[in-house]
Amino acid sequence: MKNFLSNESLSIGNKYKLYLRNRLGNGSFGDIYKGINTTNNKKIAIKIEQIKKQNNLQLKNETEILSFLQGGFGIPKLYDYIRTSKFNFMIFELLGINLDQLFHLFNKKFTNNTTIALGLQMIERLEFIHSRHIIHRDIKPDNFLIGKGKNDSIVYICDFGLSKRFRDKKTGLHIQYKNGKHFIGTQIFASIYTHLGIEQSRRDDLESLAYILIYFSKGDLPWTKVKGKNRKEKYSKVLSLKININISDLCSELPKEYSKFLKYVRDLQFEEKPDYDYLKNLLKAMFVNENNVNLENFDCIDMLKKKSIYKNGSELYKRHIEEDIVNNYVSKKSIESNSKE
Repeated sequence: MKNFLSNESLSIGNKYKLYLRNRLGNGSFGDIYKGINTTNNKKIAIKIEQIKKQNNLQLKNETEILSFLQGGFGIPKLYDYIRTSKFNFMIFELLGINLDQLFHLFNKKFTNNTTIALGLQMIERLEFIHSRHIIHRDIKPDNFLIGKGKNDSIVYICDFGLSKRFRDKKTGLHIQYKNGKHFIGTQIFASIYTHLGIEQSRRDDLESLAYILIYFSKGDLPWTKVKGKNRKEKYSKVLSLKININISDLCSELPKEYSKFLKYVRDLQFEEKPDYDYLKNLLKAMFVNENNVNLENFDCIDMLKKKSIYKNGSELYKRHIEEDIVNNYVSKKSIESNSKE
C-alpha cells in the first residue's frame, strides 16, 4: 500500500486513471479518490479496497447492492468494478460535497427550510432503498451527497458498504430478530437498538435520520463530544445518554414535529413498514413561508451561488475551498473508523 500511495496517479484497467492527490473521503471499507475515464475525459469517483485476504468481498458486495439500486432517483451511477491481484476498484459517479461538509461550510447553521428540504429528500431516498429490500445501516450526514452542476439540488444517498438485504431473495421473508449483534454504523447517529446489539431493520435507518435532523436544527447532539477510556466505554456513555434523555429535552426549542418524528420511529416494531408519508408530512408542516413545499429549496445552495462560491457556475465550491476546507475535513474524518460486523 505504501508504494502504491507514493505514485501521483494510477491507471486502472485500460480506460480509468485515479489521482491519488485528490482524495475525496473514506467509505466503510476503502478510500475514495477522484479519477477520469480516459476514453471520454469524464470525471469519476473511484473507491479502493486493498485485498488483505483471499476472499475480500466487501467492495464487491457494495457494488452488487449499488447495481441493484441503479435507476433510482438520488442513487449514484455505477460505471464499473475492477478486481486486481492487490486491489478492488469500484468506479462510480462523481458527486459534490456531503451534507456534513456543507453544514460545516455554513458554520453548522442551516435555515429551517434547508433542513426540512434536505430531510424530505433523505426520507425519499430511504423509502426507495427500503422498497428494494435494502437497509443502509450507516445513515449519517457524510453518506448523503449533493449532486454537481445542474444536479446541485439533488441529495444522493451513498456508501452501501455496510448495507444488506432485509428480505430473503427467494422467499421474501423478513430477516429474523436477533440479539448479540456486533455494533454496525456510526455511534453518533446509530439507533438505540443498534447500540443494544439488536439486528437492524428499516426503523434503525429512520432513527438515525431523526438524529441528523436534530443535529442540523440544533447544531449538535448531547453525546457528540462524549469521551471514554476506550471505544467500549465511549459507546456505553453515548447509549446511556440516548436512552435516558427525554425526547422533549432532546428536541427542546424545536417544533413539536421533531419529537413526534423521533418517537414514531423509535416505537416502530422490528418488521413494521414505516409510514413514510406520515414522516414527510411532519416535515412539511414545519416549512416556513411556503405555499408549496419545494424539495429543492436549499437556502444554503442559493447563498453559495450569491457568494460566487460556484466555479464557472457549475461547481459547488472553488478550487481553493475544495483544497483548504474540504480536504482538511476529509483528513479529520479519516481518523474515525466505522465498526464492522
